[in-house]
Amino acid sequence: MTKRYCLTLDLKDDPKLIAEYKRYHERIWPEITKSIKDAGVVDLEIYLLGARMFMVMEVSEQFSFEAKSKANRDNPKVQEWEALMWTFQKPLPNAKPGEKWLLMKRIFKLEK
Repeated sequence: MTKRYCLTLDLKDDPKLIAEYKRYHERIWPEITKSIKDAGVVDLEIYLLGARMFMVMEVSEQFSFEAKSKANRDNPKVQEWEALMWTFQKPLPNAKPGEKWLLMKRIFKLEK
């Protein structure tokens, strides 16, 4: 059984930077894809409107944010990718120091 998480983050509001960020995501480094899948992420999509991003992650039962964070810290290629991506990203106004993608809380679900 999978679980879904939705997260959000902003990009710097610069059309050239946004275009470059999108280009990087057309060909994500294979080490990044591997680290995502190895963490138990089954599916991941990022949507963009203006400079606001919205990420939807479907994860397996083995996934945990804590384990993924530790694996990211221990992986030099992921650290390189994250540093590069941070040149395009900016924290949301309510982010704590060091926070990037913020977990969103579902407030509505259409019942069947």
